[in-house]
Amino acid sequence: ADLQLSQESRPAWVGEWSRFFGRTEVIDNTLNPDFVRKYIMDYFFEEKQNLRFDLRLEKPLGGIPGKKCGTIILTAEELSNCRDSAMMQFCANKLDKKDFFGKSDPFMVFFRSNEDGTFTICHKTEVVKNTLNPVWKEFAIPVRALCNGDFDRTIKVEVYDWDRDGSHDFIGDFTTSYRELARGQSQFNVYEVSHTLGNGRTVTLLSFSVESEFTFLDYIKGGKKKQGNECSSLPSIGNPSQSTSLHYMNPYQMNAYAMALKAVGEIIQDYDSDKMFPALGFGAKLPPDGRVSHEFPLNGNIENPYCNGIEGILEAYHQSLKTVQLYGPTNFAPIINHVARYAAAVQDGSQYFVLLIITDGVISDMAQTKEAIVNAAKLPMSIIIVGVGQAEFDAMVELDGDDIRVSSRGKLAERDIVQFVPFRDYMDRTGNHVLSMARLAKDVLAEIPDQFISYMKSRGIKPNPAPPPYTPTGHTHHHHTQI
Repeated sequence: ADLQLSQESRPAWVGEWSRFFGRTEVIDNTLNPDFVRKYIMDYFFEEKQNLRFDLRLEKPLGGIPGKKCGTIILTAEELSNCRDSAMMQFCANKLDKKDFFGKSDPFMVFFRSNEDGTFTICHKTEVVKNTLNPVWKEFAIPVRALCNGDFDRTIKVEVYDWDRDGSHDFIGDFTTSYRELARGQSQFNVYEVSHTLGNGRTVTLLSFSVESEFTFLDYIKGGKKKQGNECSSLPSIGNPSQSTSLHYMNPYQMNAYAMALKAVGEIIQDYDSDKMFPALGFGAKLPPDGRVSHEFPLNGNIENPYCNGIEGILEAYHQSLKTVQLYGPTNFAPIINHVARYAAAVQDGSQYFVLLIITDGVISDMAQTKEAIVNAAKLPMSIIIVGVGQAEFDAMVELDGDDIRVSSRGKLAERDIVQFVPFRDYMDRTGNHVLSMARLAKDVLAEIPDQFISYMKSRGIKPNPAPPPYTPTGHTHHHHTQI
């Protein structure tokens, strides 16, 4: 038997399997082949990457069509690229006096050696003013930047006296390696920095430690860090039965609201364990009394606003358009605060919430929304805003905070948690809605992994260990196909 791997082309020719990755070796005379050949693929959180596996047999087996004939077990892992960071601190003793008035203003410069024997600067410490016995602050540097993962590669350190005009005076230098530094504070990490040996002018390593830089996939593999997702739809004014409304229910194609929901939801739902999503609407009069609400369940069930998957959300959305009357003003803050209450209850890293807001750009509570975003930035959540229609989205761009971080009452948001995109920028000119949705999802979700990591890192939350590989019942040996 051998196994053939293909990837679905993306995104213009969705449905065609155009990229052939390769074929494994043939293993003879066994019903439990353990294929050795591996394949390296790029992973994109923001894209749906469909794979197809074809099992080919030299001699076809007899069997009933459609009947389960076995299990293919896949093992995938992230390629390691030396993601550790080294934390270290240095001090110096009896450095040369270089200033006529005063002592010296020393700083250190670290260089990584290259394959051709040259050196590349990789770190510079702060300047410690007017001292011959400086203690520099602890600093972190990626191991790959320090030695490119080669623990025995030479690291050169130069010590200078800082001068205002930039003509810094050279005090001395020394060489070491990552392997030497990793010994920590010891006699091996006391270095002479003067041209004359034995004069007591030294630089000493005070501390050394290594921290792993965790990736988004590390948390996903740990299993505990599932993403809780919440989708929200903002009704715009207009009769959904009329073609001029952004909510127009065309029997032949989805409206922009539905396309945005489906595009983003189909990617992100795979990171939620139960695929049950609370879906809320705001800016409408509700039956039976016509009260205006900025926080109502699309399925009409206040006790249980959860919908089953993206299809369940779309169904609830279409049903709500038949029962509510779209009505202003349109307030964002109640919805953001609603999700924030859930996020505030689980700050241990076990859940991360993604709020999807689909809007026509109108907002009536800008100040309150900014305050809600500043408060939410402390919590395990991100906010995605998709603008539909042809209106100006200046307010949404301001909430995005890419150029100027969102602030409220003089307080800046702790993290950038908002991503805004106008759907019209992703509409395909040929009318290919599948392509439009793929483009939208790619851009709107691209920042989520970094936002997720920024929260986990700021709270010191590490990923859980990955669970043991799956072994089907009845297998006495672990046979698997590696990708």
